[in-house]
Amino acid sequence: MILIRLFLTFLKIGIFTFGGGYSMVALIQNEVVEKNGWMTASEFTDILAISQMTPGPMGINTATYAGYTAVVNLGLPAWEGVLGSLIASLAVIILPVVAMLLVFSWLSHHKGNPVVDSIFKVLRITVVGLIAAAALLLLTQESFGVPGFNKQFVVSLLIFVTVFWLSWRRHTNPIILILASGIVGLVVYSIGEC
Repeated sequence: MILIRLFLTFLKIGIFTFGGGYSMVALIQNEVVEKNGWMTASEFTDILAISQMTPGPMGINTATYAGYTAVVNLGLPAWEGVLGSLIASLAVIILPVVAMLLVFSWLSHHKGNPVVDSIFKVLRITVVGLIAAAALLLLTQESFGVPGFNKQFVVSLLIFVTVFWLSWRRHTNPIILILASGIVGLVVYSIGEC
């Protein structure tokens, strides 16, 4: 039953998400945490962190880890979790691949059409909004801790602001930012509990 629900859920996510992995985050979070309760918000935040660090598209990585976690959290064996990850991954890409092939074929025949150009101008704005919504969904207590002058919140906020500034203004390589943040977190949190 869970495998069918996973397939239908991620099929829906795949066809209704435009703009890539980051724009999928809000929809995936809503489906797997809020609607179906397959995992906690904290588990989903961890899945996002892993999905961003591993090679490959973030949306597919998130679907893979979410599929596994959803099945295993129901108490099923790990091999069924692997099956859940495969089903979620395939479901999230099937319809977009077909749609992309159809759109590419159609666009190649309508290149330079003013109506098509207007549609893409609006879609670009929409994608920015979806990515911003995904970023706001990550501003949670699971990510930053309880607001105030406690260690976890202050350290999280400092890391966030520093990484944001280095990425935006200095165009620092994201791999360096991830590694440096991991090292800072290891040092700061190994010194004492939050």
